[in-house]
Amino acid sequence: MEGMELICFQIIAASGGAKSAFIAAIDAAKQGDFEEAANQMAAGEEYMNQGHEPHAQMIQKEAAGEPNPISLLLIHAEDQMMGAEQFKVLAQETIDLYKTLADLKK
Repeated sequence: MEGMELICFQIIAASGGAKSAFIAAIDAAKQGDFEEAANQMAAGEEYMNQGHEPHAQMIQKEAAGEPNPISLLLIHAEDQMMGAEQFKVLAQETIDLYKTLADLKK
């Protein structure tokens, strides 16, 4: 596997890792472990960066006049990346709610 397929699978794998880390962050916050929640959010962000790097290369290539072929795999990869970005926002909001609840219980 090479070229566009490899880039797409890198994006998909990174997005999946990010979503898993964001879910783990919510689970940690639910247990009151906000330090672990922050660690998992940071891990998720690192996965997101791993997915953004090949994506940015594709954009730069296209901006330089080399069009990228559009495929169902590319659409799926971008969908997964966008979903992970949205999940990140929701995870952070959920963690903030758990922190507020923990503070109210004190």
